[in-house]
Amino acid sequence: MTHITRRSFLKVAGGTAAVGAIGVPHLAFGASKKVVVVGGGIGGATMAKYLRRADASIEVTLIEPNKHYYTCFMSNEVLGGERAMDSIKFDYTGLGKHGVKVVNDTVTAIDAAARKVTTAGGQSFSYDRCVVAPGIDFRWDAIGGYDEKVAETIPHAWKAGPQTTILHKQLQDMKDGGTVIIAPPVGPFRCPPGPYERASQIAHYLKKHKPKSKVLILDASDKFSKQGLFMAGWKKHYGDMIEWVSAANGGKIESVDAASRTVQGTVDKFKGDVVNVIPPQKAGKIAHIAGLVNDKGWCPVNQGTFESTIHANIHVIGDASIAGAMPKSGYSANSQAKVCAAAVVALLNGMEAPVPAYVNTCYSLITPEHGISVAAVYQLVDGAIAGVKGAGGLTPADASEETLRREVAYAHSWFKNITADTFG
Repeated sequence: MTHITRRSFLKVAGGTAAVGAIGVPHLAFGASKKVVVVGGGIGGATMAKYLRRADASIEVTLIEPNKHYYTCFMSNEVLGGERAMDSIKFDYTGLGKHGVKVVNDTVTAIDAAARKVTTAGGQSFSYDRCVVAPGIDFRWDAIGGYDEKVAETIPHAWKAGPQTTILHKQLQDMKDGGTVIIAPPVGPFRCPPGPYERASQIAHYLKKHKPKSKVLILDASDKFSKQGLFMAGWKKHYGDMIEWVSAANGGKIESVDAASRTVQGTVDKFKGDVVNVIPPQKAGKIAHIAGLVNDKGWCPVNQGTFESTIHANIHVIGDASIAGAMPKSGYSANSQAKVCAAAVVALLNGMEAPVPAYVNTCYSLITPEHGISVAAVYQLVDGAIAGVKGAGGLTPADASEETLRREVAYAHSWFKNITADTFG
């Protein structure tokens, strides 16, 4: 594999070639083949598009209950007051132009033996291959007093959209001098740096509008992604406005009292004016219904093709899959979708799946002029996805102001590119 430095990786990731770096060549085959894609998030939408681009003879049906998709990445900028909700909202018109049949319905069952998908609306779709991209669901029983109903007032905002709006409104309504509690879960969970970027963006909003306030992070873990860079950024820009309490110091919350906006840690109780509880996670609901999960709630797959190791002819991509060293992120889902699309096209045409390569980068914005990132390239080693040594990297701790501003520009460019690549 070509050696890729962090500098060259970020140049690609921030530029026009970003998410096309690993693509699927166009092939022309005959004989109609049917693929049903379940779920229209980043993984599912990318999969549907790239299947059609690779082999126009494949009949691709994407089934997704919602007519619009809100990206979780960049949703923290909405909370920070730097981005409008509409800017993270996308529809499926672009996929239709590629010949993807988009069905707005909810999949209720996948019959692996009969190769059939059924929906709440009473529709039935046969397939040669099915690709499931269900995203995440929450372990509602993991935290006492916290369930789907309580989340309407104590939001998780870990699925962007209405939840993001609820949390944003609560921040706007909070008094100056209030406390915002953020409670990240134990991993694995969607977007490992996400809770800490959220703390940064909320602190940015508070510093501008409610400077007497503070952000308290009650963590279920003892360390987190890009920790050194985040903490240095917090100290530099926000002083003591952000406080992080590790699990070892009583940070892991055990229960929530929604009425009093109080959370119980392993040692003490904490009261917040705005409370953002992010529950532990598992694969999306349909993965459980279809019997695609292991005892930990995630989907084991052949990491070279993403075909389920439980049910043949069904592939699982994105956050729900067990993908070796790759984190659960939007960019991972996009990359996995392209690998899976190439594999599915080959398998449907009696060919061997090509040798896969994968890529991921994750940007975090501490302020509108201070960005940080982690980037990696992956390959398949003995059946497991592993990082390529020396490829990618982390923002240097001594990065210049210009470099930190450039990271923000890269992040915004990446956002435009990946959403165009996925939905365009």
